[in-house]
Amino acid sequence: MTAELVRGQNHPLSQTRVEIRVSAGTPVLALASACDDAGRLAGPESVAHPGARSLPGVEVPGSVAGEHRFAVDLDAVAPAVHRLGVVLVLPPGGPVRFGAVQAPYVAVARPEGADLAGFALTGLDSEKAVVALELYRRQGAWKVRAVGQGYADGLGALLADAGLAGPAATALAEVATGLVPSGDITLAALPTAAPPTTAHGLRAEQDAAPAAAPPPPPDPLPAAGVPYPGTPAAAPGSPSADTIGGPPTIDYAHPRRRRTTTEPPEPGPRAVPSPEGDRPPVPVAGDASGWSLEERLYNQVWGMFEDLARSVAAYRSACEFAESRMDRELDGALSDPRHRLAGSGNAARDAARARHDELVAQAKAVLDRDLAQLIAESEVVEPALPASYARWANPVWHGHAVPEEAPMALRLGDLHLPERPDLRIPMLVRAPLERGLWIDNGRTGSEAAMTMDTDRLRRAAMDMAVAHAVRLLAVHPGGRFSVHVIDAAGAGAGSLAPLVAAGVLAGPPAAGAAGVTRTLEALTRRVDLVQMAVRAGAPEDLPPDVDLADQLLIVHDFPHGFDDRAVTRLRYLADEGPAVGVHLLMVADRDEASAYGPLLDPLWRSLMRLSPVPDNHLADPWVGHAWTFEPDLPPPGSRVLEQTLERIAADRRDARP
Repeated sequence: MTAELVRGQNHPLSQTRVEIRVSAGTPVLALASACDDAGRLAGPESVAHPGARSLPGVEVPGSVAGEHRFAVDLDAVAPAVHRLGVVLVLPPGGPVRFGAVQAPYVAVARPEGADLAGFALTGLDSEKAVVALELYRRQGAWKVRAVGQGYADGLGALLADAGLAGPAATALAEVATGLVPSGDITLAALPTAAPPTTAHGLRAEQDAAPAAAPPPPPDPLPAAGVPYPGTPAAAPGSPSADTIGGPPTIDYAHPRRRRTTTEPPEPGPRAVPSPEGDRPPVPVAGDASGWSLEERLYNQVWGMFEDLARSVAAYRSACEFAESRMDRELDGALSDPRHRLAGSGNAARDAARARHDELVAQAKAVLDRDLAQLIAESEVVEPALPASYARWANPVWHGHAVPEEAPMALRLGDLHLPERPDLRIPMLVRAPLERGLWIDNGRTGSEAAMTMDTDRLRRAAMDMAVAHAVRLLAVHPGGRFSVHVIDAAGAGAGSLAPLVAAGVLAGPPAAGAAGVTRTLEALTRRVDLVQMAVRAGAPEDLPPDVDLADQLLIVHDFPHGFDDRAVTRLRYLADEGPAVGVHLLMVADRDEASAYGPLLDPLWRSLMRLSPVPDNHLADPWVGHAWTFEPDLPPPGSRVLEQTLERIAADRRDARP
């Protein structure tokens, strides 16, 4: 039986030798792209096209045609390749957009046998090139995913989105579509990626080994602006904008750390095959590529997040389709005079409802299968996470020691969807933090906050901020991270007590307007001096009193104690600080700062909003689900924060001369 897929839906492949079948309403080019686990092309040689038809495991057709068939041997695909895409392109001289022709149909089939899964690329409009299907590795097995990602600017835009630099993407697109002969351009001589950049100038020595990567996608987009897989994606860096009030997308973009050598990253441990052929393989922790276990676990969490988003999207889409079809059939039964005269209307309505229930049951069975696999994977991944990724209840904290290297990412909390609330995905953000955090302690932020007492909500928000500060101190090497606190009215003293008692703050919490001014002046001076030193290429000439460690500023109950000049400095730190290692963590109620009007809108937009109570204000970057965020706090009665702070303080004492 053929599995008919909708956009975003995946389906397991029961064999590794398959055939790709393309049926289009007009002659098209059929190409193949071989990408890594982040969807990036290693170079022009990673694309099979009529001018260079072969890649390991696949050979694409050499001509333009309305129908294509080509074989794929997944066992022969290179180990570094995790995603094999099927790309359709309109050639020059024909229709200029897919919306003007019959919707293409692409299937994965048994060689000379029946189709295993198929996908009709409906809903295309101005696209000239489209990623139709994707064969990808997951837990040691292969799956097929219906993608339908179209590009109105053609193959060049598609290749650029997959990581090729502009000249290489343009040249390869011209060769692939036959605009120039393949011998007229030397693709190997063209750049394949943007020039590397660094997070900030102070890390030049320690980060010299892994070259920095192209900038990740922008942090947030409003949920309405998140491109569905069937529409053209926003380009990285596009001004599609932080819009106030829209749920931001959760930036899980892979940091793409690279070595200077050309060898592929070490693969993670493979999933153990199930003794029963039809059952999915047994999941293992670290089943992803990466240079270290930390990176492999990061990538695995990314995969779990994406799989859950797409599985739920496919289920919801199938349910909506079943509802709309039933509505059409019921309308037809009511409007057909034969049913009214013959008295068969009830039977027609019952048949429509039965077909609806059957479709929903099939979709639910597929969803339950995917959720069961993700739950099994979560059960082995969670205990294996390092401290920077782990929940506070994880036993890893009991034996945690101050590390020698900074972490790749940090856990802020958990994410889940209503279809399975107990399946929690860790919400990780890259380190060093590329934007500040805002913990909303206002009662108008969510329904859960409105039902909570104001004092309890404010205490929960400050407790959450302290937990984040302790995690940041614990997962950075000694002396490489400092925490400052502004608590103008002293209202956060109870929550701050563990930090103050352990003596791990850079100084006592700043109180009153004078304390606010003094702290902001010091951090603003540091940002200015480091920026000047980096621009001059002389970071070694910084004054000896400048702390080179990363800095975190916790601001409680803003705007109490802030005058106009202090507000301007705070905005400056939020905008310029992250690039030179100064990060902001605001604990504030936006309504209390309403007197400033639109002056503070850029400040709120620059921060990632979090909630101390469950709140569904975050969206994923694939299909735009509204995910419920829950903060990660120590279990009630636990002393894990105090014990962690004791180890941090002891390490600092031992490090003193």
